This record gives sequence, C-alpha cells and structure tokens, in this order.
Amino acid sequence: MPLAQLYRQPLPTTILASGVSLGPQGHDRTPRLPQGAWQWLSEAPSLRPPCPGAVSYSSAHGRDPRFADSPRGSRFRGALRRHLRLLAWPGPPHEGLSVCGEGGQRYHLVLPAFLRLLDELHRDGRRFAVVFRTFGTDLPRVLRALRCALQGQHPGFPALRGLPLPVDSSVGQIRCSEQEVVLCQGHTRLSTQDNARALYSFFSATEGLSGFQDHFDWWARNHFSCQGGKPLWIDPHDPDVHHICIDDNIRLDDSDTIVCPQVFSEPGGSCPRLAPTSELYGVCLVQTNLLEAIADEDYFLRCVRQCEENYEHYLASAGNQLQNGQ
Repeated sequence: MPLAQLYRQPLPTTILASGVSLGPQGHDRTPRLPQGAWQWLSEAPSLRPPCPGAVSYSSAHGRDPRFADSPRGSRFRGALRRHLRLLAWPGPPHEGLSVCGEGGQRYHLVLPAFLRLLDELHRDGRRFAVVFRTFGTDLPRVLRALRCALQGQHPGFPALRGLPLPVDSSVGQIRCSEQEVVLCQGHTRLSTQDNARALYSFFSATEGLSGFQDHFDWWARNHFSCQGGKPLWIDPHDPDVHHICIDDNIRLDDSDTIVCPQVFSEPGGSCPRLAPTSELYGVCLVQTNLLEAIADEDYFLRCVRQCEENYEHYLASAGNQLQNGQ
C-alpha cells in the first residue's frame, strides 16, 4: 500500500472520472465523480497536498499496482525500480524474513529501518515496547519474522540477537461499537465502559513485541474517518510514557484517516475526549513516508526523536492549561 501520494488538481471546468479503491474486505472507498481532465501539480510523491484543492491520484482512480507501468505513471517508473532495488533481500532466501515478488526476486518482509530503530533504542538504553496494530491478518507472520530477527538470523542486523525483547505471538483483538471499545488478548478483557484508562494503562505496561487486530468493519461503517479508526489513548499529564502511532494511513483530514485519538484532559481521568489529528500530528501520530523509510535506515529513528521533542512541548502546554483552569 503506497504511503506517499501523487497529487493533481482538476482544471477549472472539469472533474476526473471515478475510480475504485477497495479496502481489505472489498469496500469501495472511492467517491464517484463525473468525467473530466486533470492537471499534474507535482512530479514527485508527497504525503500532504502541495496546495489547497489538490486530490491524490489514488483517491480518484483507486490503487493500481501497475500504475508505474501505465502511460500516466511512467514518469515514476524510475523511482519505483530504485526503491524495489533497495528493498531486495541480500543473499540466500530466508523464509521467515523475506518475501517472494515478481520473477522470484526476494524482498525484505520487515523494513531494515524498523530493525535499526529497535537496535538503536536498545543501544541508547531506552525502555520501550512495540505493539503492532493492523486491520489485516498478517500479524502472525510479522511476529514470526521479528522472532527470527531477534534470534540473530537477519544478515544485516546480527546484533539484534542480544535484545531482551520478548515476542508475544498471541494476537489480540480490538472491537468497537457505539457503546464501547473492547480489548481482548488471552485471558485479558478490558472495556471502555468500565474504565477507558484501563486500556491506556494496559498499553503503557506492555513489554516486548505484540500485536492486535483492529476493527476494519467499524472503520468502514464510519466512512474511513477518525471516528471509526484505531483507538489510541494519550495522557498528556503522564510524563513517564509516550505512545507513538506510526501508520501510512494517518492523514490530517479527520474524515479520511485511520487513528481515533483519545486524550485524557485531566490527570487520572477516565473519560477521554476525541482529539483532532492535527493536535497530535508529529507528536504521537506519524504518517509514514514509505519511500523515505526504504531509502534511509535512520527514518523511523528520526521520526521518534522528533516526536519526543514535540511531546515535551505538548506536555508543557497541557500543564499550563491545567494551571490556568482551561
């Protein structure tokens, strides 16, 4: 799934013909639009619109895996091939850590930039945990791959063998409704009806690597907006824990984003408010730029460090608002 967008804009009197973009379970995510002509606004992919009124190619035409081979996408063919070369698996195939692509070429299943993040955080003596949140069914495979990497089987990261990060292979589940959010993992069951802070505390106490399948149907029923997105609980009065969600589908447009941020307004409170994405963008929410993440092994590390810097300001602002009674 592409993490950077190609933006263009309709000419003054025209609108593009509709396309179809399907979610994991066949839901049509693309608006129906009348036919028209379009004008390219940029020659390079970008995460955010280059100007007001710009519409991403994929939102209008749908996600086309052969886009770069088409006449319209030919200008981006070189970028695609360059990044595929960077993704190529080095050396003999590894069934757990590599995946087979076209022509039998093997590629990294887990981005090296993510493995470098784990390595560097450990070297810095940081306490951290990683919780994978997906609408799909790929978690068992990803967790197995990371177990292999932490056993020192990745040729590029043999030092990962020394990381004391347990891998919990029991995939949890998060389900949402108008009344509550329910988290289940093993014998654990938590509900926001009882206490929303219990779910925040659960994730704050997590250790090692684990994963949860979120509720895709709920997101679809809420028109793929933040209202139906993956719930993320944030406490700006807790300086000891910083929750960061990194996802390619995070967008500043709350009507088209994948995370539902829940912020506790008071210390120790149990009833969070729904926060706009803009409040936490670059603080607790990172919209992944896949091309940069492929090309630069320091990408995720840089994102985390930037979030930590911004989070300090966010905590200070929350503290000032509390003192001023706002």
